[in-house]
Amino acid sequence: MVIALLVNTPVQAQKVDTERMNRDIKVAENVLSTLISQKFEGNRMFFPLQVHGSYQEGYGVTFTLPSDYTTPIIFSFPGDDVNVIFEDAQGVSSGDARLSSPKAPTYNRDWKLKDSRQRNMDSLRDVSNDRLVDAVKEFFADYGDIISQLKGDERIVVTNRGGDQPRMWVGNIVNAPNRSHISIEVLKSDMNQFKQNKISRDQLINKIKVINTETVEEAEPDLELLSTIFSRLYRPDLSKTYFTEGNIYYEHLKDFGAIYYMQMYSASRNFKGLYDMPTVGIADMNQEDRDKKAAELYPQFEKELKENVIEYGRTIKSLKNDETLTFNVKVTRCMKCNIPESLEVSIKSSVLKDYNAGKIDKNAALSKVNIKKGTAQ
Repeated sequence: MVIALLVNTPVQAQKVDTERMNRDIKVAENVLSTLISQKFEGNRMFFPLQVHGSYQEGYGVTFTLPSDYTTPIIFSFPGDDVNVIFEDAQGVSSGDARLSSPKAPTYNRDWKLKDSRQRNMDSLRDVSNDRLVDAVKEFFADYGDIISQLKGDERIVVTNRGGDQPRMWVGNIVNAPNRSHISIEVLKSDMNQFKQNKISRDQLINKIKVINTETVEEAEPDLELLSTIFSRLYRPDLSKTYFTEGNIYYEHLKDFGAIYYMQMYSASRNFKGLYDMPTVGIADMNQEDRDKKAAELYPQFEKELKENVIEYGRTIKSLKNDETLTFNVKVTRCMKCNIPESLEVSIKSSVLKDYNAGKIDKNAALSKVNIKKGTAQ
């Protein structure tokens, strides 16, 4: 007699092949860049488009574009009654030329001068945004499955929220547009249904989530105050982990929330070519010891940042309940330290208000903090 024994063995989640994931992301970066460029008049751009992708397990893949990619570039030359706006980096053109002076410069024929009525920079930006969204939707529908290892509840996100400072304007610009922020995302499960012919292309497009907002220009003292608080908290004399230099840049996006951008450091190079770590009081460290200590400090830095966002973020009054407070952090450079290159900490304004009013305790508030980590260094 043969007795069959059934042994229950736990089913382990499939591990992500990191090398394959990185390869797929690199291929997808190239495809996405090409599709976007084609929407903007066949690559006729002054500057190449750089797309950077990263994967976070449990969240998905995020592709980041330059933060002001859809903002038209303006060149203005003072004097001699010359005021010219050239074709911008995206192939959308606008211009107002009064070339009455014989000293007026000669322009490349590809830099089209057009009617002054087309100088509405906000309209140009909106046209560029629409082209960008169309390109990303095409990418999701036709090429999203390039990233083959994504789980059904993970997503692909394309955003220009890279945290870069706005580009510097040249000349005297009167009607420069506000910066535009776009986030476009789709769930892997929705793409799977489309590939399996369970939903149509139009149904997939309708499931794609698009956030398109612009910066708020009005002065908001509470947001400015939070910037100064965090700038002070992470000075070398107060911080016990990483530190920042200069002021922390922030912006308020309409109907989205406030984003603060932080660049963190763990050490500074001294005249001996060695490293000083002022937050822990250690000087003259070699590269290996500095990297080891920087990696050791990361968990504490992440923990304290979450707590600081809760404790000091509750001072914000100008955000609506459904808006979000976000800290976008570039983590100290530390190659082969296995710490993330970036960190995004976000929380809904309603949670901060409930915590400030005593409706929830600190642990409950902390449990509602969302963490998104970039690629491991």
